[in-house]
Amino acid sequence: MFLLAASLAVAAAIVLALVPRPLVREAPPPPPLPSPGGMNELVVLVLPGPILYFPGPGGTMVGFDAELVRLYAAARKMPLRFVTADSPAELLAAIAKGQAHVGAGGLFRPAPSRADPLGHRSRATVATDETRANVQWTAGIFAVEPVVIYNSEGFRPVSWVDLEGETVAYIDGSGLDPEIDALRAAHPGVKWQPVSFPSPAGIIAQVSDGTVGYAIVGSLAASIARNIYLNFDVAFRVGGKREIAWAVPASFPALREDLDAFLAHARRDGTLARLTERYVPEAPQFQRVDANGIKERMDTLLPQLRSLFHEAQEKTGIEWRLLAALAFQESKWDALATSETGVRGMMQITEDTARHLGISDLTDPRQNIIGAARYLQNLKAKLPPRIAEPDRTWFALAAYNIGLGHLEDARILAQKQKLNPNVWSDVKKVLPLLAQPEYYEKAKLGYARGGMPVAFVDRVRGYYDLLLAHEAPHQPRLRMFADALDRMLGGESTPTKR
Repeated sequence: MFLLAASLAVAAAIVLALVPRPLVREAPPPPPLPSPGGMNELVVLVLPGPILYFPGPGGTMVGFDAELVRLYAAARKMPLRFVTADSPAELLAAIAKGQAHVGAGGLFRPAPSRADPLGHRSRATVATDETRANVQWTAGIFAVEPVVIYNSEGFRPVSWVDLEGETVAYIDGSGLDPEIDALRAAHPGVKWQPVSFPSPAGIIAQVSDGTVGYAIVGSLAASIARNIYLNFDVAFRVGGKREIAWAVPASFPALREDLDAFLAHARRDGTLARLTERYVPEAPQFQRVDANGIKERMDTLLPQLRSLFHEAQEKTGIEWRLLAALAFQESKWDALATSETGVRGMMQITEDTARHLGISDLTDPRQNIIGAARYLQNLKAKLPPRIAEPDRTWFALAAYNIGLGHLEDARILAQKQKLNPNVWSDVKKVLPLLAQPEYYEKAKLGYARGGMPVAFVDRVRGYYDLLLAHEAPHQPRLRMFADALDRMLGGESTPTKR
């Protein structure tokens, strides 16, 4: 599909080049923005991509950077406007000219350029040198490292010796340019291919479909894409750790200092940890065989079930792709599934719960899905109000698996161990302890297989991430009109395109 789209684009460009056109004077670049302050809006230039900035339920842009910037704008009581960029080079050039206040989206804080005796310097390195003096950087938000990825159906290299004569692609201007320059000098036998994508997802997709054999990306992008693009893997690491940060025009030093203060506070109060736990997985959340299974059933079974998940979302407010992820974890979307403990149906509901929810036939997919959505909604409602999203959803999923009583035992245990009982990343550390006598003998409900809900939530989240990447959100007609009216009346503006 990518090759077909690329071919059509090239053909269109050739046709347009052959058509005589009147001379059009190029529009002047937009003037620099005023410093944000008071009620002036904060303009944030972003690179869309997995985990950082992507469409969520209702069309709202969500992700690590999106949520963190929203928190900053809300704390400073500033209206917020997102603008998307097509490449890192475009983003940094605009920041250098003061055409946006903040640049975000998986940007690497610059490392010192390394000497290259052969004079090989990427286009982006030269461009960075030209803009470096006009761009300043916030403190690092989290660290990643460059890795070589390969098509998993082909040869797996273990070092640069194996890549002599091979082509290795990289995103020009990604921020890894000093590493690329040093590698070009050290390994002249490798064919280096710069490509232009707004995020690493594009180049990872090409490696996965075999268009590109090898590429260099950040470890974070590779981790996120692992269960979205199934035919690539990491071959080896190629450099030390680098920090992801935000870019700010050099003309706004006070803004950069204020962002650093905000980030320091977000690190101290646990905000960064919560966002990282939500969006940045520490390890693969489920095996690729499971991912392959859901991808196959997304083509064969999901089209028949999608309307039922949509209906359940409309009735309960639980996002349909989360419900679909839960259903796949429970039954692989098999309406007749029955477990060894006697739970049945698409969502593996017990007979007692079915009677409570008014489900007359557990093998009826519609009753099962809507009933489970109501049950999950009830679990979320019973959790303490101080548990915020997205932790609230992860707690509810854990309770779906193990029950609210055992979950409360784990929260009490977390508090005893000086952990935060309202944060899932803390409670998941102690849940497995409920299987050990020294802990479950003091718990109200006693023994629990506490490791099961931890693995359960991780797998559901993994399936959910995959569905978010491949399935569109469901927005009921009335909601669409309400959102349009809200945008007309004010609030955060919708993302625009440079």
